[in-house]
Amino acid sequence: MIMASGRPPVRQSVLVRSTREHTFETFAAKMGEWWPVNPFSAGKDRVRHVTVERHAGGRVYETWADGTQVEWGTLLAWDPPHRLKMTWAIVSALTEVELTFTELGPSLTRVSVIHAGWEKLSAKELAADCALTGGYLNGSFDKGWALILGRLAAAT
Repeated sequence: MIMASGRPPVRQSVLVRSTREHTFETFAAKMGEWWPVNPFSAGKDRVRHVTVERHAGGRVYETWADGTQVEWGTLLAWDPPHRLKMTWAIVSALTEVELTFTELGPSLTRVSVIHAGWEKLSAKELAADCALTGGYLNGSFDKGWALILGRLAAAT
C-alpha cells in the first residue's frame, strides 16, 4: 500500500521451519542471541543484552557492557504468539514496527514485518545512512529487515 506521502512502509517476511509459538518465543526471549547487533544497534560491539519487556507498554532496549541502556522502542501491542507492535526509536523520528507470526503448518511459520511511519522523516533524514548505507530512499531498511529476519529463521 503506497501512502499519500509516497513513503510506503517497509515490508519483509521470512518462512521459519518451526512452530509459531517457538518462533515468537525465540524472537522475544532470545533476541540478544540472534539479533545482528553489529550493525543493527546503537552500541554495536558494546551490546551485551537485548531485552524485551514482555507486555504492552514494555520497553525493548539494549544494554552495553558498562551498563548503559539504549531504548529501541515501546511495545504498543503484545499478543503472543500472533503479533507484536512497537515504536522504533532507532531512527531520527519515532516510527513503528509490527511483526506478525502466521502458522502455515505444524512446523512452518511466516514472520512478517511492516515498518511504517516514514512520513515523519524529512527527505534528508530518509536519504541518510542508517545501519546500512543508503537510508530508506535507497532500500537499506528493506535489506536490513531481510537480513534480520533471516537471522531469526536461522536461530529457530
